[in-house]
Amino acid sequence: MSNFPAPAPAAAPSIPWPSAEREAAFRAWLAGLAPAHGIDCGSLAPASSDASFRRYLRVACSGTAASSLVVMDAPPAQENVRAFVHVAGLMAQAGLHAPQVLAADTENGFLLLTDLGNDLYLPALQAADGPGADALMRDAISALVQFQQGVPAADLPAFDEALLASELALFPQWCVQREFGITWTDSQQATWQRLTRLLIDSALAQPQLAVHADWMPRNLMRALPPALNPGVLDFQDAVRGPITYDIASLLRDAFISWDEAQELDWAVRWWQQARKAGLPLGPDFESDFGELWRALEWMGLQRHLKVMGIFCRLKHRDGKPQYAADLPRFFTYAQRVALRYGPLKPLLGLLEPLSGARVGSGFTF
Repeated sequence: MSNFPAPAPAAAPSIPWPSAEREAAFRAWLAGLAPAHGIDCGSLAPASSDASFRRYLRVACSGTAASSLVVMDAPPAQENVRAFVHVAGLMAQAGLHAPQVLAADTENGFLLLTDLGNDLYLPALQAADGPGADALMRDAISALVQFQQGVPAADLPAFDEALLASELALFPQWCVQREFGITWTDSQQATWQRLTRLLIDSALAQPQLAVHADWMPRNLMRALPPALNPGVLDFQDAVRGPITYDIASLLRDAFISWDEAQELDWAVRWWQQARKAGLPLGPDFESDFGELWRALEWMGLQRHLKVMGIFCRLKHRDGKPQYAADLPRFFTYAQRVALRYGPLKPLLGLLEPLSGARVGSGFTF
């Protein structure tokens, strides 16, 4: 989850480094690139925060088309920039507006990238009126269909059963046990295993294609014409996986929520564009939006349980407590879906001690 805020001020702050050796390696690498790209090495300043171990720095440029560039600093012990370089190339071939890799030191985890600016989707959506938000989301939906159509899924790792299960396991480990200090009984553990089996089977049964894996407003940017809107960030974890994953991520976001009528409207627009683009929806989703909506909701639930685990891990392991402030939003998402579908209703009993919310009866099959 990354973003590129405003350009650096004139007096650039000092940049902390984990070691003098890494700083020396970085500065030597950047100095070697400076003549070709007109980089002012003295302008180096923070460009973004990130939920991972990556960070982004911005440098001013002169004598080139760009006034600034962005540098990714990704410690190789925790991050592998080769995936970012690979997916960036696939996205460029698909005609998407994403950072281009201008130079790479993959051994040390340094990348020089084009700068997409500072106009982030999330604050724009939060400040927009209804028509303004609708226009932004329609652009995001169109770009998503372009991504799904243009990025070859065969060139991406599989979002397989093992990965789905490992993601779901983050919820009991970090949210239930670490954040809330609750240990499930054997019966509750068995309930959780049955629920995860349902969610995994639903995901694996969907048509599989390119999945960005974090297609949400914090990773989208408003672009200046003639560039395509939106700019797309944080794509290094792209996989070959369920067709509803990214649209579920967009509609039920970690940091902004919509009423269900609006979610449905945008989901239908994505469905219509996906059919027109010839995406492999399969016979069930192609002809029945209701079946696609069910799969989307179940896919979103898998993601939300995973993200609750990640946010708690960020708090307790990585010293980033701010993400956990959005846990109530995810409990709301999860309870809504569990309440609606009979097979998922047992999840309510696992969530209630954590969220403190009591929910009524009523569900569909």
